[in-house]
Amino acid sequence: MSSKSAPPPLPEPLRVPVADSHTHLDMQEGTVEEALARAAAVGVTTVVQVGCDIEGSRWAARTAAAHDAVHAAVALHPNEAPRIVLGDPGNGGPRQTVRPPGGDAALDAALAEIDALAALPQVLAVGETGLDYFRTGEDGVAAQERSFRAHIEIAKRHGKALVIHDRDAHADVLRVLAEEGAPERTVFHCYSGDADMAKVCAEAGYYMSFAGNVTFKNAQPLRDALAAAPRELILVETDAPFLTPAPYRGRPNAPYLIPVTLRAMAAVKGLDEDTLAAAVAANTAEAFGY
Repeated sequence: MSSKSAPPPLPEPLRVPVADSHTHLDMQEGTVEEALARAAAVGVTTVVQVGCDIEGSRWAARTAAAHDAVHAAVALHPNEAPRIVLGDPGNGGPRQTVRPPGGDAALDAALAEIDALAALPQVLAVGETGLDYFRTGEDGVAAQERSFRAHIEIAKRHGKALVIHDRDAHADVLRVLAEEGAPERTVFHCYSGDADMAKVCAEAGYYMSFAGNVTFKNAQPLRDALAAAPRELILVETDAPFLTPAPYRGRPNAPYLIPVTLRAMAAVKGLDEDTLAAAVAANTAEAFGY
């Protein structure tokens, strides 16, 4: 295995344990037990496993039930809703299964399953849901928005956190949240807005979770947003296996790399890592209700 494809080394452990607020263990190499052990060895003692479709959401619920360190989030990814309705594999998110068109009835059936999973005690959040205009064309926007609104209702009815996926859709995501009334606990996963949007989110009490891309050279607007975000609303995540932080960009990401991102975030915020880790740990527990 070349060094460019090999997993990065374990970073120096954090002194204050934190949570990975958004990961996809089902898309990573190795077993869940191995991933959790590596994470715990560097002070990442809790992970939120996020579903992107029915299969992945069922897996998240099962895995959270089997492991105390895992909490589940269940949803149809924004790109999954158009795939269900339109049957277009080109609209895919992380999973690329080809499906025939199912129409609105198929989306309703899938949402009913997410609703049932959201009632489970080990499922602490509904997400990732939202809008994604990067991969979905205009023909899929209506299905995305209908699915997003349904997820908001499910989260509120079950008293669960809402985890937002927002890609190239900032204004519309904020509009739908305002129109529907956001749940009491709302998390912008892999926050991608600018500093002005961070101020809007802060005023609304939305949590902002930062991923490894905050370390990328071209991500100064994201670092400006982090600088503007209140300490009490900041979370950290991997979104693994995606968005591996520098200097390991392009190699496999996993929860054990959280310390790399958290240390970069601490530098942006002008805080020592223990102070930021303690804040992030408390924020994550509050956001997800554990």
